[in-house]
Amino acid sequence: MNVSEHAAEIVETTAAAVIDSAVKIHIELGPGLLESVYETVLSKDLRDRGLIVVRQRAFPFTFRNITFESGFRLDLFVNDCVVIEVKSVEALLPVHTKQVLTYLRLLDLPLGLLINFGGATLKSGLRRIKNGYWSSSFSCLRANNEEAVHSGVRTKDREPRAACAEDNCGHSAATGSSATKPFQPRM
Repeated sequence: MNVSEHAAEIVETTAAAVIDSAVKIHIELGPGLLESVYETVLSKDLRDRGLIVVRQRAFPFTFRNITFESGFRLDLFVNDCVVIEVKSVEALLPVHTKQVLTYLRLLDLPLGLLINFGGATLKSGLRRIKNGYWSSSFSCLRANNEEAVHSGVRTKDREPRAACAEDNCGHSAATGSSATKPFQPRM
């Protein structure tokens, strides 16, 4: 994925705001609550920071001429460029990381955050998952970078959705909304 400097800055700034918010929420609430509680509080906090947040967004996609109207559902979709998967479990499993990477590949997005509020500290439950995306800037924001996923997948040259004004993804930068249309996964 060829991501311009400006687009990378938007993605990284969004991710930094999400991480900052999640850390503060974890300090205040602690572990042990339902995922839906953390998702709701995180969503509100991010909106209060001026970010565009969509909760429980279902995405259709088509695979081998079979269309799935609600093929998958994102916990949080922030600024039309960062996928957030919220967990509240004792420990993250490898399948949780793979789940987010699948979402990123189907949506052709560069970065997702897997946030587990179930641990004693948030640092142990925070994963940056990258879909062929590497930012040379903002290295101080890379939490648990050694455990993050870098798929090495190269896709068509395109800006992340937060930075595009008009393209075939249906995103409107002015409204921050995305049209619902079936995604064609790259298989």
